[in-house]
Amino acid sequence: MLFRIRLAAFLSILLCCLLLIPPSSYSSADPEPSLLAAAPSASPPSSMPSFPDNEEARRLMQQTLSATEIEKEIRRIGAEQRALEQTTAELNSQADRKKADIADKEKRAGAVVRAYYMGDRDPLLTALLSARTLSKWFILLDYYEMVMGRDKEILAEYEKEYEALRATLAAAERSAVELAELKSALEKQKLRVEALHKDIDNTIQSSGNPENMAALLEEFTAYWQNIGMHEVKTYFKALSAAMNDLPQFVEGRDGVLTRRGMTYELNLKEADLNEFLRSRNKLFDNFAFTFESGSVIASGKSGDLSLRLQGHYTVQEKPVNALMFHVDSIIFNGLELPDTTRSSLEEEFDLGFYPSKIVSFLRASEVDSKDGVLLVKLKLSL
Repeated sequence: MLFRIRLAAFLSILLCCLLLIPPSSYSSADPEPSLLAAAPSASPPSSMPSFPDNEEARRLMQQTLSATEIEKEIRRIGAEQRALEQTTAELNSQADRKKADIADKEKRAGAVVRAYYMGDRDPLLTALLSARTLSKWFILLDYYEMVMGRDKEILAEYEKEYEALRATLAAAERSAVELAELKSALEKQKLRVEALHKDIDNTIQSSGNPENMAALLEEFTAYWQNIGMHEVKTYFKALSAAMNDLPQFVEGRDGVLTRRGMTYELNLKEADLNEFLRSRNKLFDNFAFTFESGSVIASGKSGDLSLRLQGHYTVQEKPVNALMFHVDSIIFNGLELPDTTRSSLEEEFDLGFYPSKIVSFLRASEVDSKDGVLLVKLKLSL
């Protein structure tokens, strides 16, 4: 009897607990299938977020990467614009002060010029030439030289101040033109990023799970800003350091540099370049250069990271003769970086080749790349 009472009490308590537990916590039904994985954690990811392998998701990643980089360019342009606005204001203020300072000198210089034009200095010369004694002639000569010397000083001071004013006005004008160009560039980039964000938002909303899609894109952005861009810059920095030593390698490598009369030819094979790079940095062990029709391509992969860089060389004459490398495309983990990123990397890291580091009087005149060889024609510059 006591056992039955205890059993009934236990079943009653169990029933009450089951009624209090939400159905979702004990339901065995599978959740609704989702396009995305669970929402990522708040900390920056250490590896590339895993997106669904479809064209729409890849396009969304590409747009997000472009928007992130263009926004960075907008911030850079904005900072440069503010600095230039301050510079322009300071130059205009300097010009105003110089105009006020020069007004008195301009009046005095004008008086000197009018004096010569009206013949006011002629009596001095006449008196000097008509002196009857040598002592009087010397006195008049000293006076004449003093007057003439003072006139020259006045004119020289005015000319100096006038040239300084002209230089300041020219600098202010250039600054104003640069400022206008920056404002135009800023507006274009803002329109680009607005269009990208609009397209991204529409794609997110039309996806099967907008919240998870937005969270995954946020994780991807954090990955790019914390890891991706750092890795790209690491390769560019290593390439820049290696290219600085390339002239020494070329000079000491048999068959790379040959002389033909008054000209030289540089024939750098991709195998030689790759050997050189790997001798400089282990980072290039999984990285290789190839020379194709007019293009230089560098690609490699390390773990989850892949990078493909394509560009071309042109001959630069000023400020110094060199072969300058121009970045045509950068593909990171299958995603192409926008033009703003290419430009900033090209400006930050010098991947150029300077023939004068081989021989001081050599200058590049032509460059081409084909069939696995970088071809450079060099001339003597005496």
